[in-house]
Amino acid sequence: MFRSGTFVADHLEPVAAEQVQPNGVDLTAEAVFEQVERGRIGRDGKTVGERAAVDPEDGVYALDPGAYVVRYGETVRIPDEHIGFIYPRSSLLRNSCMLNTAVWDAGYEGRGEGLLQVHRPVEIEAGARVAQMVFAEANHDGTYDGSYQGENR
Repeated sequence: MFRSGTFVADHLEPVAAEQVQPNGVDLTAEAVFEQVERGRIGRDGKTVGERAAVDPEDGVYALDPGAYVVRYGETVRIPDEHIGFIYPRSSLLRNSCMLNTAVWDAGYEGRGEGLLQVHRPVEIEAGARVAQMVFAEANHDGTYDGSYQGENR
């Protein structure tokens, strides 16, 4: 069962009233990056390639087609017995953009990131709502204790 937006809001900060939706909470764009160096995903570890921050002009990110990493402005704490999912807001889709994310395991805490695919030029204001986080109840074996725990705080 998915949880209410009010329940999700209790596990994120900061959250403004307009971010709370019936079934989740909108996440904002805190920063945007371009990956400038090759990363590596191996059997025994990973390396995230070097990134360069995209500087907003007058508070607006002017993005050409390509792949970007967007850091969310909210710190998330996934509670026990839950799993988190992030979906793009429909405004992104209607502007030829897609946001890809991974599963957010029980116990994760941090300020996460998503892959923003831009297919047509778009402007995104810093702090604009770009995604929605939802929680679903889930059984789990242990809690998240990986290398991204506490990221971007």
